Amino acid sequence: MKQNITFNIHGVGRRKSSVARVWLKSGKGSVSVNGRDYQSYFDTDLTKRAAVMPLRVCGLEGSYDAKITVTGGGLVSQSNAVKLGIARALLAANESLKQTLKKNNFLTVDSRVKERKKYGQRGARRKFQFVKR
Repeated sequence: MKQNITFNIHGVGRRKSSVARVWLKSGKGSVSVNGRDYQSYFDTDLTKRAAVMPLRVCGLEGSYDAKITVTGGGLVSQSNAVKLGIARALLAANESLKQTLKKNNFLTVDSRVKERKKYGQRGARRKFQFVKR
């Protein structure tokens, strides 16, 4: 029998072309990304640590269960999107965490994206080779 568990706190994080939707509920600290544990979903230690850093810094690692769906981009941008989504969900859950989250730059959106290629050029900034004669 499948239990209907409600995740009531919601946050969305974006980075490059990745979008992470995060739902939090009070629990024992399990974090699942796209139906898998975050330890098995993210491949490097850097991405694993970055994904759950807001929970760690706020001291709430064992307090909330997180259900995360993430689409688009690579694993590094996905982990940064998850980090922003968790931070926003924690802020929605407890407004007193705002100072801690802002101090550690978890609420700052990294808006850098790839620049588009322009017509008449080889790339975004690269031009075709100039021929004088």
